[in-house]
Amino acid sequence: MTATLVAQGLAGGYGHRTLFDSLDLTVAPGDVVGVVGANGAGKSTLLRLLAGIDEPQAGTIALAPADAFVGWLPQEHERVAGETVADYIARRTGAAQATHDMNAAAEALGDPSLAAPGVDPADAYSVALDRWLASGAADLDERVPVVLADLGLDLGDAPTEALMTSLSGGQAARVGLAALLLSRFDIVLLDEPTNDLDLDGLERLETFVRGLRGGVVLVSHDREFLARCVTRVLELDLAQNANRVFGGGYDAYLEERATLRRHAREKYDEFADKKADLVARARTQREWSSQGVRNAMKKAPDNDKIRRKAATESSEKQAQKVRQMESRIARLDEVDEPRKEWQLEFTIGAAPRSSSVVSTLSNAVFRQGSFTLGPVSLQINAGERIGITGPNGAGKSTLLRALLGTQHPDEGTASLGVNVQIGEIDQARSQLVGARPLASAFEDLVPDMASAEVRTLLAKFGLKADHVTRPVDELSPGERTRAGLALLQARGVNVLVLDEPTNHLDLPAIEQLEQALDAYEGTLLLVTHDRRMLATVSTDRQWRVEDGRVTER
Repeated sequence: MTATLVAQGLAGGYGHRTLFDSLDLTVAPGDVVGVVGANGAGKSTLLRLLAGIDEPQAGTIALAPADAFVGWLPQEHERVAGETVADYIARRTGAAQATHDMNAAAEALGDPSLAAPGVDPADAYSVALDRWLASGAADLDERVPVVLADLGLDLGDAPTEALMTSLSGGQAARVGLAALLLSRFDIVLLDEPTNDLDLDGLERLETFVRGLRGGVVLVSHDREFLARCVTRVLELDLAQNANRVFGGGYDAYLEERATLRRHAREKYDEFADKKADLVARARTQREWSSQGVRNAMKKAPDNDKIRRKAATESSEKQAQKVRQMESRIARLDEVDEPRKEWQLEFTIGAAPRSSSVVSTLSNAVFRQGSFTLGPVSLQINAGERIGITGPNGAGKSTLLRALLGTQHPDEGTASLGVNVQIGEIDQARSQLVGARPLASAFEDLVPDMASAEVRTLLAKFGLKADHVTRPVDELSPGERTRAGLALLQARGVNVLVLDEPTNHLDLPAIEQLEQALDAYEGTLLLVTHDRRMLATVSTDRQWRVEDGRVTER
């Protein structure tokens, strides 16, 4: 089915806070709209409104036809206990809900007393059957194993019966991708679909999105994915309290946005300079007028009527000029100063240099369940910058643990240099976890910092009063990531280890992180699937991890 979604005058937020308003958006077949903006600007809120999950504060959302199948695939941080792969995919594709609704309609058809008041059971069943067929539920069980196999997911003899809670992060991301590939929505709403996908998964996702005939609205911080897929960009600008749709792709949006911001700044600067000039001239005219009156009163004798009249007329002329200048100031078209966006001002704290050899593996083998990494022989020297890539499940995280000495080899040897001060952001963001407030958990990790200093530092990373008093586990992944970056700034490190650092960071923060990495002079181990980060951050060695083996390119 070809379907169109139209939002008019839309306003959304939570509680009494409005994040965006007066938003107009049309999503037609073939459109791929990328929604961008800083964390907290309302991107996920917008998707929930378009999906019909939440009610807008104002405005309308219309579908044509009205029964179009809209699929909302939220970014999920937790997996449901006891849910199998098959159940997960059925839920994510909408097939589970469509099956439930059809079964309920069938029961009402047999027993009309179960039908909703004023609803013809036959009509309700017809609608439910159409939705069930449209969801692809009829042959979903046959399609699932084929797609899982195509994605290279080895989940045992009964892959669809494997529990989602038993899967690794990479495997779970692949199952999420499988659910998307198996879906049959008329309009697709995607929230951070690229998180945890490896390069192969990203390419498959891009192929799928570009091949859809229906409309797509997606939220993503993967710049290369946006550049390859989107046809239009909707920017939610929290700083300016504005929203705007930009035609063309993501790179065209960046150029046009830069031009608009430059013009806005130039327009304001021109207005401010002109106003300042007029105000200064008016002030000068007032001073001249006042001085002229005083001088006339001092110098003119009381009986010199001619000179007194001339001085009075001169004073009145000066006053008239002042009034004219004030009138010109009042007639100026007021131009609001563009508000500056919050930016992550980030530097990586430096520590004294480590030993010349940071870490060594010699014929080391590491086993974890059925997975084996190695034998591997590697040496990291002080100051080296190493980029590490490879598919999910290949052993990248195991390699990092081996190099950092947190996982001991089952065979061979591993050694860590002296005076090695490690700063790490792992995939799970596990340095800051638990039920304690963020400020308390952070202070425990930096005992030399006063409480006030900790709060000031966290505020620089966008973590204000309502964040620092909340339990760490209640923070969003993006907020925990920023807290981890703040920890890197507070501590001195000479070995920096980043495992998928861009996950959950917004675009301005990613760019600031890249700048900080450019200025960092210590040893760097960078694991990322962010293709633009790989191209932007300079490295002098590249390791490829695949099937438990490490090769240098």
